[in-house]
Amino acid sequence: MVKKKKVAVIGGGVSGLAAAKAFDERGHRVFGYERTHDFGGVWELSRSYPGVQTQSPKDLYCYTDHPMPKEYPEWPKGPQVHAYLHSYARKHKLHRLFQLNTSVLSMDRREDGQPGWTLTLDAAGQVRKEDFDFVVISTGQFSEKNIISHPGQDSFEAQGGHVMHSSDYTDPSVAKGKRVVVLGGSKSATDVAVNAAKNGASQVTLVYREPVWRVPYFVGGINFKRLLYMRAQELQFNSWGRNPLQKAMAAIAKPLIWANFRGLEMLLKLQLGLKKWDMVPKVPIEKDISCSIPIVTPGLFEGFKSGVIKPVQGTIDHYEDGQAVLTSGDKVGCDVSVLAVGWKLGIPYLAKEFRDKLIEEDGQYRTYRLSVNPDLPEMGFVGFNSSFCTVLSAEMIANWLVRYADGQLEKQPTDGQMRQNIDEMLDWRRDDRPAAQVYGGLCSAPFHFKHFDELLEDIGAAKRKRSNPVAEQFSYPNAQAYGGYLKSAPQYLAQ
Repeated sequence: MVKKKKVAVIGGGVSGLAAAKAFDERGHRVFGYERTHDFGGVWELSRSYPGVQTQSPKDLYCYTDHPMPKEYPEWPKGPQVHAYLHSYARKHKLHRLFQLNTSVLSMDRREDGQPGWTLTLDAAGQVRKEDFDFVVISTGQFSEKNIISHPGQDSFEAQGGHVMHSSDYTDPSVAKGKRVVVLGGSKSATDVAVNAAKNGASQVTLVYREPVWRVPYFVGGINFKRLLYMRAQELQFNSWGRNPLQKAMAAIAKPLIWANFRGLEMLLKLQLGLKKWDMVPKVPIEKDISCSIPIVTPGLFEGFKSGVIKPVQGTIDHYEDGQAVLTSGDKVGCDVSVLAVGWKLGIPYLAKEFRDKLIEEDGQYRTYRLSVNPDLPEMGFVGFNSSFCTVLSAEMIANWLVRYADGQLEKQPTDGQMRQNIDEMLDWRRDDRPAAQVYGGLCSAPFHFKHFDELLEDIGAAKRKRSNPVAEQFSYPNAQAYGGYLKSAPQYLAQ
């Protein structure tokens, strides 16, 4: 018999909702904590910059039992995703499980000596401690802003200039008639640059460090989900755990794989005009594809062509007299500086002695199945497994994690098996696939199918693939199908 647990879920975004639902439907007492006033995480409206939309198509960015509305566009806008998450919470009555405006100040082993953790919680200034049998950390990859500053910023702002993180660019009127400098090369950077240009900025300069491969929503007129999200395509990358036969097959196919990726590069160069803008990346695309590869913001390269957006390679060194001075010495007129420099991955509330067991010196996370660590019992992560299909990935991990916590995995790992796997994955990321080190090594892209295969095998799902082998090899992951796979696993209820 599985004993009912008192479970804390930290975070009320995509992953927190998936975790709360998974543990609640297994009969556990779930207490969710969201530090803001609303669900949604990065999709909460006050955190979303204007025009933000998903990088993944709507049928990839959804839960298994709750498709996005048919009237939504292929790539939903931020407010639509926010409404979708609320509809999912209503469907599964998740609002009753969460306390909003509640922050976690600290997390340490239980003070009474029992297995589990003690959380110090702050709810509107009321601080209390509470014990839990299990803690799910669902704050994801985009919880803490990466705040940076440059010399001369105080004087620049005192003279009327504005400096903000990209997530704080929520009012496009700030750009009207202004010279806007956007620092960064991610999708958020290009989104803000395009939005500022459309909202009357007198000048927009996109300052980026290095050219990176960008994928348009349609590659050669074909929706990219039909090109890059296939099991067959996934096999062309150097994944972990390949057996001798798989390595031999990869060696035989290497010339064809090389030609395939060179053809994709050529198509992207021609379609986007990368040579014209001196934006051809130095790294081959197959070595660069990971969770950090950005989707092309519609209007970006058109903005380059019209001159309303100017791309400049470099970074900001300092500010002076209404200008951003770059490390090259070039000076760019600047009234508004938007820093699209990402987010800090971390768990600041977890006691340092435990963070040291979790995070390597080079920032890589020691996790098994991107979710648990044998040195940190009674806790796990949902949403740290960043991917191109974030919602489905979170739901899959959540269902794996609850079974792991209950000892109900068909392949319940031993301490030694977890440690061996963690070390093997660290070696793979460092030696065989450096691109996999992004986001602390917690990115499952482009190996979604392989990652899901492992989770389903552990869970003991009787069905793990579509019956149509052609669809399975040459189509993108189907969320509804994965819902069926999860249902084919042994079911149980905690008492």
